[in-house]
Amino acid sequence: MNEENDRLRWQLKGLRQDVPPSRDLWPGIAARIAELPQPSTGSSAGRERVASLPLRARRLVPWAMAASVLLTVGFLWQATHLTSPQEPLIRQEAAQLTRDYQGALAQIQGAEAHPELGGALQELDRSAEEILAALDRAPNTRFLLEQLRRTYAKRLALTQRAMMS
Repeated sequence: MNEENDRLRWQLKGLRQDVPPSRDLWPGIAARIAELPQPSTGSSAGRERVASLPLRARRLVPWAMAASVLLTVGFLWQATHLTSPQEPLIRQEAAQLTRDYQGALAQIQGAEAHPELGGALQELDRSAEEILAALDRAPNTRFLLEQLRRTYAKRLALTQRAMMS
């Protein structure tokens, strides 16, 4: 394997041949570079652009600059001060899911007194509380939201089953 790699390298080196150009290319390159418009450097370039504007437009330049600075400051202030830190989206979904669950549970409240299912219902309630506590610690965890959704679904299904028996 190693001998074959060496053999291939030598063959590839044998294929490479530098071919010099048939004539000197630099004078043509230099002539084309000289034809390009040269950019102006330094702060005088901005003054030259302003000076080329009509008098009426030149009077508005300082006001336009001031307005752009004020707009920038206003946007930055609004972005940092007016926006309140919101809960992560997954935590918001969990809160909505909990409200929906509590509303559904309130509609079928009488079934919880069933003696055979009381322990299972309490266990599911404890599991939901633990998942909510975990979501408080890690609010962007989609897995926990799905676990909460499954726990609430099991709890409601068990409560409905208790109502029918």
